[in-house]
Amino acid sequence: MKISRRIILGGAAALATGPAFAQGWAPTRPIRFVVPFAAGGATDVVARVLAERMGERLGQPIVVENRAGSGGNIGVENVVRAPADGTVILMGTTGTLTINQHLYGNMGFDPAKDLASVGMAFATDHVLIVNDKVPAQTAQEFLAWLRANPGKASFGSAGSGSSTHMVAELFRAAAKVEVTHVPYRGSAPALNDTVAGNVQFMLDQLPSAIGMIQGGKVRALATTGPRRTSQLPDVPTMKEIGLPDAEATSWGAVMVPTGTPASVIARLNAVLREALADPKIQERLVAAGADAVSSTPEELQRKIAQEVQTWGRVVQEARITVN
Repeated sequence: MKISRRIILGGAAALATGPAFAQGWAPTRPIRFVVPFAAGGATDVVARVLAERMGERLGQPIVVENRAGSGGNIGVENVVRAPADGTVILMGTTGTLTINQHLYGNMGFDPAKDLASVGMAFATDHVLIVNDKVPAQTAQEFLAWLRANPGKASFGSAGSGSSTHMVAELFRAAAKVEVTHVPYRGSAPALNDTVAGNVQFMLDQLPSAIGMIQGGKVRALATTGPRRTSQLPDVPTMKEIGLPDAEATSWGAVMVPTGTPASVIARLNAVLREALADPKIQERLVAAGADAVSSTPEELQRKIAQEVQTWGRVVQEARITVN
């Protein structure tokens, strides 16, 4: 497998800092915020931070609901089939919004047609982590170990086609190593098995892995962003270890069912952007390893359309399939 060009999972619009606009629509009952992955992963962490603040501004609780499975498709379909009235929203991701449609032959829905954009929410780097059973203290030692043991190492992911899978495929291609993919139902169980040694490594999103790294449960060998992260200033980037083609950044965005009134989308976007502009929220996201990123619905829609095309080519070139 060879991917000749660098792929960036996200690259977001500048964070808007203007005030929220007119009050407009207000929900009359609690809102379900569907996260299509298991609790504890990066998408879940950010969703819970935003749900708290957005719920305060809207005057109704926003309840995060984890619906994992099928690379995130189960959770997405739950939102697609929900009433288009603002009472059910989705934390979509690079994988669920732009990749899965190229991997699954019959999802029963089309995210490009069945979901409407509210706004960007976050961007985050991935981090290459290994457990303490792996005989490597640096990225260079790890690469040498992988090359000396072709086919013997395995990596976990949040599921086939997820960002943690795709970024690892970029790493595999850039490093020219033979490793085995083990998909899980979410990032958290994959991380747990990495810690336990059932898989040797993972390219997890930083928000979900940072606790295990800081707790000494796993070793961080490299990050995938264009520059070192402030959370791990001593850990080199993929470019620094000689793998520029493994550079990647993931993103998440809030979506609603197609048909949701424009006034509802405008209100949700205003509340979302207000939350993301709050320095306290930004600090909480940074502490979790994510960067607050906002956009208009139109900017997000254009981004999704562009990456649908990009990831279609990547999936085809890499011959990536779901298990």
